[in-house]
Amino acid sequence: MSGSLAVVVDTAARLLRLLSLLQAHQHWSGAVLADRLEVSTRTVRADVERLRSLGYHVDATPGVGGGYRLRTGATLPLLLLDDDEALAVAVGLRIAATAGVSGVGEHAVRAVAKLEQLLPVRLRHRLTTMSAVAEAVPSPRDPAAPDVLAAVATACRAGEQLRLDYVDRHRGTSRRRVEPYRLVHAGGRWYLVAYDLDRDDWRSFRVDRISPHSPTGPRFTPRELPGPDLAAFVTRGRMAALWNYRAQVTVAAPAETVAARIPTGSWTVEPLDDHTSLLDAGAHSPELLAVYLGALGLDFHVDSGQAPELAAAADTLATRYTAAAAGTPTRSRPAQPPIGSR
Repeated sequence: MSGSLAVVVDTAARLLRLLSLLQAHQHWSGAVLADRLEVSTRTVRADVERLRSLGYHVDATPGVGGGYRLRTGATLPLLLLDDDEALAVAVGLRIAATAGVSGVGEHAVRAVAKLEQLLPVRLRHRLTTMSAVAEAVPSPRDPAAPDVLAAVATACRAGEQLRLDYVDRHRGTSRRRVEPYRLVHAGGRWYLVAYDLDRDDWRSFRVDRISPHSPTGPRFTPRELPGPDLAAFVTRGRMAALWNYRAQVTVAAPAETVAARIPTGSWTVEPLDDHTSLLDAGAHSPELLAVYLGALGLDFHVDSGQAPELAAAADTLATRYTAAAAGTPTRSRPAQPPIGSR
């Protein structure tokens, strides 16, 4: 290799290394970059100018505490990824194909196809291996529109009130004023966790049922979130919307034991003492709730004064099970209709 060609190759390699460093962290001092690249600060300045000529927006701040920062530009120049990053992007694109955003799936499939063509053989083999043992989640029935998802996400990030029309599960439409906080993906759908100003309470809204209005409202002071696990908050809201009946029962077990046996995020449990817990549970009917409670495998008590329907259902179920164990036929109550048929 000639001397001039070697210089060109070394410069190109150094530019790629510099670009990789700028993409990895938000801010670098000139001295640190020079040390990483094993060149002078003057060479760093020259290389930054070369990147700028190639379309990369690199900001430079002079003085003590100054340095270099890669800024988002108007075009999409070369993106450098290491092996793990490239594999993560490819896997993420495959997941995005079924992520519940209308129209994104097709673009994600095309993008991952382009990326796979650029992957080295070793990474392509790793991706193929992962795909061979992984099942894709089917596309959801109610994908969210990208523009709606983007508008909601923007309001969340800006901390601005959002005015929207919302279609509930009974197909009724209402106008809402909310303080949007987080987007949560659960059960194949996107949900907005927000504080409903008109109802003065926290709510979760399906994004595919939201029609946001523009412009957004004034900025708001953030409130304390309804809990540390917003996915669980959304799940509880989804399940509660399907419950026709709910009740509280006392369980003869520590709260930790009960929590490990109940549906995640659907029911809530609070300790009464070290050996007893209060369980707030729900189901489609008292009869079905009695079955669920029996399946916990824990002793529980129903207050017939507070939950007479559940107490009666438990009594009927106990009689039926006792007769079944003794081999004695009983005269059963009419069978309950299947869930969702009422």
